[in-house]
Amino acid sequence: MASRSLGGLGGNRGGGGGGGRKSLSARNAAVERRNLITVCRFSVKTLIDRSCFETIDDSSPEFNNFAAILEQILSHRLKGQVTWFGYESPRSFWDYIRVACRKVSQNCICSIENMENVSSSRAKGRAWIRVALMEKHLSEYISTALRDFKTTRRFYEDGAIVLGEEANMLAGMLLGLNAIDFSFCLKGEGLDGNFPAVIDYTPYLKFTQSSDSISSDEEELRTLGSSGSESSTPENIGPPFIMDENSWFNKCKRVKQKYQLTLEQKGYLEELLRLRENQLSESVAQNKILLQRIEDSDLAHKLEKEQLEYIIVELQDQLTVLKNNDLRSRQELTAHLTNQWPSPGALDVNAVALDTLLYRKHNKQWYEKSCQSLDQLSAEVSLSQTSLDPGQSQGDGKRDTLNLISEGKEDTPSLLGLCGSLTSVASYKSLTSLKSNDYLASPTTEMTSPGLTPS
Repeated sequence: MASRSLGGLGGNRGGGGGGGRKSLSARNAAVERRNLITVCRFSVKTLIDRSCFETIDDSSPEFNNFAAILEQILSHRLKGQVTWFGYESPRSFWDYIRVACRKVSQNCICSIENMENVSSSRAKGRAWIRVALMEKHLSEYISTALRDFKTTRRFYEDGAIVLGEEANMLAGMLLGLNAIDFSFCLKGEGLDGNFPAVIDYTPYLKFTQSSDSISSDEEELRTLGSSGSESSTPENIGPPFIMDENSWFNKCKRVKQKYQLTLEQKGYLEELLRLRENQLSESVAQNKILLQRIEDSDLAHKLEKEQLEYIIVELQDQLTVLKNNDLRSRQELTAHLTNQWPSPGALDVNAVALDTLLYRKHNKQWYEKSCQSLDQLSAEVSLSQTSLDPGQSQGDGKRDTLNLISEGKEDTPSLLGLCGSLTSVASYKSLTSLKSNDYLASPTTEMTSPGLTPS
């Protein structure tokens, strides 16, 4: 019975030991996650405080500590890469970022992969942290990667920070870094991927001793000092007074530190306020300049509008004057043409007289020429007849001569029609085109000239 009871106790101890190991490992994982998240929060705050006084670059210890913390968080419980032979090789967080952050618009993944001076996977991950901070998109990268839960599950084991509730806190903390202007050199020593990043916890460790603990230490020192001799003399009471002075000195030192911290914060706030006032004054001055430019532009626009209206009115007046001048010129030309020629009745009479004169002149010339030719002809005929029959030839010659003269004086229908056509107004109007100094003279001169008076 004793052995069985001992065996049962041993079995219980074994079961309890397995459960204890599981709980211890869970506790260690939880503490590790909490420590990394808390330290990351502190590092983000120190970065924001330091950025108010100086530019953050590779030489800043606050940034180096933050980069180490973020690298530890992204590498927490990261799975290794299993090869074809079943071996597991270590993997960097860059392999996860390269796959999970492809969906970010205008990402820098391709530019990081094509960098010549960065060869190892860990160095590329560190270069990505710096580029994302300069682009002010680190929080966006982390949020996009965490939303891809399938890829995150494929790269990380259970209990990782990126798979727990702390991941949402991480994305919110990194959002405050978008207000900082970073300046990094992607060829520095910080990109060396041969050594792992080490976190410096000393800037975030602070121990504050309570007043009860201080009094208990003082009492303990008093008792230790008085127990050295049984007879208590006034000379033995020196150390407690010295410790009291030290305690007061420590208290004064702490108050002075608090005062200095408050003074620094006050100076920072005053400097920030002064900067905002300068920015406000510059904005007000620029606003005044813009308002003055707008007023000048409005005034110039009004002046141009008035000038254009004046030009339009002046052009309209000139156009009206030109129209009036054109109308007056037309009227004057019409009156001139109307007054240059006589009335239609007088035109008909003058036209008939002119036609008669022309016809008679032409007929007279033709008659004279015909009479000369007839005289010559009659003379020839008379000579021939006299040679044959002098008596008969003379009578016939006279008779032919009279006939020819009568035929020459006869008015043919063609000439009558020509003379009658000039009596119309239309023929008179066509006569103006034939009027010249070579052929026709004015009707008045033809009528008054003595040589052309009708016989």
